[in-house]
Amino acid sequence: MPDPISWSLALPYLLAALLFGYLLGSIPFGLIFTRMAGLGDVRAIGSGNIGATNVLRTGRKGLAAATLLADALKGTVAVLVAAQWGPDTAILAGFGAFVGHLFPVWLKFKGGKGVATYLGVLLGLYWPAMLIFAAMWLVTAFVSRYSSLSALVASALTPFVLVLSGEWQAAELFAVLTALLFIAHRANIQRLVSGTEGRIGGAKS
Repeated sequence: MPDPISWSLALPYLLAALLFGYLLGSIPFGLIFTRMAGLGDVRAIGSGNIGATNVLRTGRKGLAAATLLADALKGTVAVLVAAQWGPDTAILAGFGAFVGHLFPVWLKFKGGKGVATYLGVLLGLYWPAMLIFAAMWLVTAFVSRYSSLSALVASALTPFVLVLSGEWQAAELFAVLTALLFIAHRANIQRLVSGTEGRIGGAKS
């Protein structure tokens, strides 16, 4: 990418990265996979979410795993492709992919909660932090048996992990993504506070 100081030259690359990430992130793989499997609209069951957790409620573990992988990889692919033009385009593509998953244009801006795509963007930008995220998620899930709480705890700590790793630009991005992830989980947070949130293997989350 041209010298970022020259905004007239850099801006088209930055906007293209943001748009590319958004369009890739907005692909609703959970909805696509369940319809291809003849299971109808996944938004009509469970929590109405298009993510892997709700796809799992169809009883098809393979479809849920495929959704989780695809939703993560769209974040990773967006980052890695855009990184060919520099770190700034990679950051914007990752941001676009996450926002696209949360607010997909194809579904009237009603998307998923973003955990898998968050993880995929993290993998593309700084994979050691992704491993730490996964470890924090597993520990929290083992102790609490709340999937949503595990995601919230792991994402809240991720920006600090990136700062301690010297990844300042990525830390700034993930501070924003974490805030958006918390907003997307606001109903889960309310249920956690009231004690009505479903535990792993139980009711909806």
